[in-house]
Amino acid sequence: MSSFASLIAAKLNIRAAQAEVVLELFAEGATVPFIARYRKDRTGGLDEVQILQIQDEAKFLKEFTERKAFIEKSITEQGKMTEYLQGKIDAATTMAELEDIYLPYKSKRKTKAQTARENGLEPLALLMLEQTAADISAEAAKYITEKVKTADEALQGARDIIAEMINEDVNLRAKLRKLFEDTATLQSKVLADKETEGIKYKDYFDFSEPISKVPSHRILAVLRGFMEGFLRMSIAPLEEDALALLEKDHVKALTPSTEHVKKAIRDAYRRLMQPSLETEFRTALKQKADEEAINVFAENLRQLLLSAPLGSKRILAIDPGYRTGCKVVCLDEKGELQKTDLIYVHEPNRIYDSEYKIKELVAKYRIECFAIGDGTAGRETEQFIKNLNLGLPVFLVNEDGASVYSASETAREEFPEEDVTVRGSVSIGRRLMDPLAELVKIDPKSIGVGQYQHDVNPFRLKERLDQTVVSCVNSVGVNLNTASKHLLGYVSGIGGSLAENIVRYRNEIGKFTSRDQLLKVPRLGGKAYEQCAGFLRIKDGENPLDASAVHPETYPLVEAIAVDAGIEVRSIIGNDSVLKKVDVKKYVSEQFGELTIRDILNELQKPGLDPRSELEQFSFANIYKLEDVQVGMIVPGSVTNLTRFGAFVDIGVKQDGLVHVSEIAHRYITDPAEALKLGQKVTVKVLEVDLVRKRIALSIKQTEDAPARGQRPAGGRGPQERHQQRPAAEMSVEDAVSLLKKKFGK
Repeated sequence: MSSFASLIAAKLNIRAAQAEVVLELFAEGATVPFIARYRKDRTGGLDEVQILQIQDEAKFLKEFTERKAFIEKSITEQGKMTEYLQGKIDAATTMAELEDIYLPYKSKRKTKAQTARENGLEPLALLMLEQTAADISAEAAKYITEKVKTADEALQGARDIIAEMINEDVNLRAKLRKLFEDTATLQSKVLADKETEGIKYKDYFDFSEPISKVPSHRILAVLRGFMEGFLRMSIAPLEEDALALLEKDHVKALTPSTEHVKKAIRDAYRRLMQPSLETEFRTALKQKADEEAINVFAENLRQLLLSAPLGSKRILAIDPGYRTGCKVVCLDEKGELQKTDLIYVHEPNRIYDSEYKIKELVAKYRIECFAIGDGTAGRETEQFIKNLNLGLPVFLVNEDGASVYSASETAREEFPEEDVTVRGSVSIGRRLMDPLAELVKIDPKSIGVGQYQHDVNPFRLKERLDQTVVSCVNSVGVNLNTASKHLLGYVSGIGGSLAENIVRYRNEIGKFTSRDQLLKVPRLGGKAYEQCAGFLRIKDGENPLDASAVHPETYPLVEAIAVDAGIEVRSIIGNDSVLKKVDVKKYVSEQFGELTIRDILNELQKPGLDPRSELEQFSFANIYKLEDVQVGMIVPGSVTNLTRFGAFVDIGVKQDGLVHVSEIAHRYITDPAEALKLGQKVTVKVLEVDLVRKRIALSIKQTEDAPARGQRPAGGRGPQERHQQRPAAEMSVEDAVSLLKKKFGK
């Protein structure tokens, strides 16, 4: 792997030594979070994103190297390897180049050209390519045999051979591929009689866009319509441009053979090259779109996992319902189930009984807040609780995935005696308490923050989402004495089986009092301890550093700093006046560099600080269903999902509205993530309501003041530039008068 370091470094614009160190650490069994957090001196401060890029590039180079070796072996075994061919293989830098080189040597079904060669027509094809003044029809007559009945058959066979030669020409394929890259368009049309059935793809019934510009969500939409049998799609440049490019290489003169060569070129392009390159580019576009969609999903998931926790509170959680009632659970500060009950808040004759039950539960279990699922009947249940005037905060909790959790093996294991409604209610309450700890129990694809997640490569999606969960868990840190095995399983170096062993050992000893006790956990050896120890926290343990992100391997360094300062380790934690005076260079050694020491000092200033923000209360407007929403309303909302084309916002009516990317900000943006975050509280204006399709169009920028006249908006044009760019018909009266005054005076 280290042999790839220079190639990776050049691709990622980092030093070869940095790439080599990361590859060495991976080979030693180090994880991405550990390398990013505790090996900064060795990597030169590379972050998680860069380390993951190195990992991805190394994986590609490994696959590329293995494919190259296979091709070399295959051609050599055929006895066709030459010095020139070996040089071409060695110079190849992409899979496409390798496959082009290998194409003539790849085993394939019998082709028209192979049949023609077997019939002895290759000399005729070569003569045809020379385009001499010879009478090619007369020459073709010489090749008539039992298998080649006529001169026309001989000419056709020769053209088949030429078509295959053109298709297998490495240089020509490279030129044609460049033409595709620069000028090809993605086109789609609706199939006959599919207009009604495929109405959701109406935007793509007659669609065309250059592949160099088409965004990922449109690629995936067209591909989905194509796969579902509603659309016909193609990827190609203008045919005349492609044919002109091929003819430039093969048409040499105007002779009796020339028209045959042109026919062979058209056949090569239409039958062989265009379909082949279309498949190649469709695959490439799909991979690119997949990667972008997966990136959107991963970033949304990160924001959701790192959303603000309420913390340790006694919670009354409610999973709302109409006909079947609302399932109520009471949880203690640790999230343990204390009591379950059922209330009916939507039946007038049961309201009083429900009010009594809630008040009784609040008093008995000393409830500190309410968590209510935001699904069916969520807003109405919220209103019921608020009308009780108990003086406790009420939170609507996103319940996406709660039903998936409640029916899972994990939920059955946690609550074997409870039904799915109880498990779902507990999940809602715990999600408010600590979103990260609860959401790791659910398949990320079920959380509802993706973009075309069902259309992308499932293996790559799972890989990236798992990486995201691991990153989030380790960036926050995990309480060793309270974490579930599911949460522990995502800690660097642990995994599922070790997590079970840790929980089992914790149950045996009561609780961990020192990180060193981890070494007594069955099968948790020195390497696993090195990887996980810094991410596991022990509050009120024997060593105060165990509650921080300071790694045990650096404890002697902290102790040395404390000794030099004349105080105990416990007293140096949070002691800004002492920490700010520490001379970093004094403690630099072969083992610990400046980056590590600065990290330690920063951690000691605020040990174990949770990087997540504090939870704020939020209330929707007094609207509860889609029919309540009117065009022109200005209401509060919460961002629930970000895609490349816009942001989805919950305004409290069970149907999220869409803020198109053009309606997010007054400045020009191409990605909603430039201006918004998941969970962000926003004010929106209703632009359109479609009751039939259950769609709401919203705007954020129309609730905000536009930039003041003369003020240059971020990323926008100045006033003079706007005057020059905007047609006169769109210019305001004030602008027009201003321009006239400047030109003609008063």
